[in-house]
Order: sequence, then C-alpha cells, then structure tokens
Amino acid sequence: MHDGACPTTGPNRVFIRFWQCAAGFWRDPTTGVARGLIAILVVAPILELLVQYRLNVWTRDFFDALERKDGTMIGRQVLVFAPLAVAGVAVAITGVWSRMKAQRQWREWLSRQLIDRWLSNGGYRQMVLRLDGDLNPEYRIAEDARVATDAPIDLGIGLLSSLLTVLTFIGVLWSVGGDFDARRLGHDIVIPGYLVLGAVAYAAFTTAGMLVIGRRMVQVFEGKNNAEAELRHSATRLRENALLDDNSINRDALWSALELVIARWRDLAWQLMQTTLIARGSLLLSPVVALAFCAPKYLAGTMTLGEVTQASAAFVIVQAAFSWLVDNYPRLAEWASSANRVGSLLVTLDGITPSLPPSGVASGPDSGKEAGAPHG
Repeated sequence: MHDGACPTTGPNRVFIRFWQCAAGFWRDPTTGVARGLIAILVVAPILELLVQYRLNVWTRDFFDALERKDGTMIGRQVLVFAPLAVAGVAVAITGVWSRMKAQRQWREWLSRQLIDRWLSNGGYRQMVLRLDGDLNPEYRIAEDARVATDAPIDLGIGLLSSLLTVLTFIGVLWSVGGDFDARRLGHDIVIPGYLVLGAVAYAAFTTAGMLVIGRRMVQVFEGKNNAEAELRHSATRLRENALLDDNSINRDALWSALELVIARWRDLAWQLMQTTLIARGSLLLSPVVALAFCAPKYLAGTMTLGEVTQASAAFVIVQAAFSWLVDNYPRLAEWASSANRVGSLLVTLDGITPSLPPSGVASGPDSGKEAGAPHG
C-alpha cells in the first residue's frame, strides 16, 4: 500500500472526510445564491403536494358526478382540471430549475476544492510517481464529484416530498376509508383506519425485500467505479508510453482492465434486475391492492365510486411515498460509493507532503532535490 492512500482508515472515516469538505459549500459566505435556492427547493415540493392533494379531491368529485350521470358537474370538473394541470407543470419546472442550479453550483465548488488540493504541494506529481491506478484522481474529480453532489440534492428533495406526502395522504386514507367492520365467528370485528394499516404493511413488505436483495449494492457500485477508473488509467499510461517511444508497453493490462469493467457491469446489471423486480412489481400491484381493499365497502354500499377512486389514488400515492427507499436504493448506493471515493482522495491529498513551497522556489537543499525529482 502507498503511504497516504488511507488503506486502513475504513469507509466511515473517508465518508466523514467527504462531508467535512463538501458541507463547506453551504457554509461558504460566497455561495449565498445557492443557499437562497434552499427556500425554493423546499417550497416547490410543498406546492406540488398541494396541487396533488387538490387533484385527489378532484378525482373524487369527478367520479361521483360520473356515477350520478351529472353532465353539468362533469363539465365544471373539466374546467377545474385545466388550471390545476397548468399549476402542476409550472411548479415541476420551477423545481427542476432550482434543483439543477443548486447541483451545478455545489459541483463547481467541490471540484474547485479538489483541483486546488490536487495541484497544491505537488500532489499531482506524487500521484503520478506512485502509479496508483485505483486512486485515479482525474476520474474522482470528474465523475465521482458529480455523483456525490447531484445525488444528495435529488435524494433530499425526494425524501422531503415523500414525508410530506405521507403526512397528507394518510389523513385522506383515514377519513375516506374509515373503519372496516367484519363479522367473523359471531363477533363484530372493527379495524380502524384499515386502509392506512394496509398501506403501511404493504410498504414494509416491499422495503424489507429491497433491503435483502440490495444489501450488496454499494460494494457493486464501488467495484464498477474502481474498474472504470483502472481502465482509464491503463489507457492513459499506454498513450503516454507511446509518446515516449517505450517499446515495453504492456497492452495486456488494458485488455484485462476492459474485461474487469465488463464483469463489474455484469454484476451491477444483475443487482439492478433484482431491485427492479421489487420496485416495478410494487408499483404495478399497488393500485390492484388498493382496489381490493376498497371493494368490500363499495359492494356494501358504504363507499361511493368517487370515494373508491380517491382512496385508491391516495393509497398509491402513499405507497409511492413509503417506497422512497425502494425506488432510490440504487441511487443511494451509487452516491455512497462516489462519496467514499471522493473522501478517499481527500484523505490521500491530506497526507501528501509538500514537494514545492507555495512560491514555486526551493527554499533549501532538501526541498530543491525533492522539487526536482519529477523532472529528473
């Protein structure tokens, strides 16, 4: 192992090192514009939720009018839908703009920090001398820094939206679904808020399945990223040696790196196939499960068609919110992998001793020899 490469620090330390650096963006007084976007990033999901809630109520009113064959009310509901649709699109566009602007600014800030640390103290020279392909700072600065700053904003907004959605539509399920009365073995059984209990149980089942199936996801993403970095490193060394007319170029290393990349992508594809089975299966089954829960009360005449439709839509919305982890588990794993790789690069750069003083002029015999080493 190379000195400073942090082989024994463990994932927790490099992850904490990443956050120590990346969180500085939000504390930097020069990034006030980005911090100002936080208000929009928070308000946009709230507005989107309000539109979604109003559309849920609209669904009930529309289908109740349809069940009564009330043409006048149906026409009114069609007119109500138009401004709701426009508002929903406008809020979504605003959310995309604010999210991507914050991501761009954060990535730029972190990339500048990494590049500055990499160039200072002759760090890039020492890494070249080490020939550490797995570290590959270029890939970590270009790709891992992008994922490490894009994903937290996407995931944070999604989590906030999911929490607000659960709090809002749980109330809809409780009020519309009410209690479920059943008679079994001569006894009346009352299940309060049975639609809420059904949504929670269904979400718990799918989330547990995702945690079991995707337990190796982070390691798979790290393996893929390391293999990609090694492939780029091998290709770069091949080109540099060719420019030096080095006849001892080992092309086998490049082919081996490519084979490793394909193997790691095969592992990732297998993992994503399994997680997709859970995520897509849950999404497809949730409306059927919701209708199955509502059917007994509808057939008994205690729920209208509009209430069945509203409850079913709310069940699906709550299920989607509860399934935040199920839907985002691969993205979480990819982000954790990239954050660890950026943190590992930072730890390595922290351990590099200066090879040149800040002025670029050697201040003593020893430092002069050290500074001249890469050129000798």
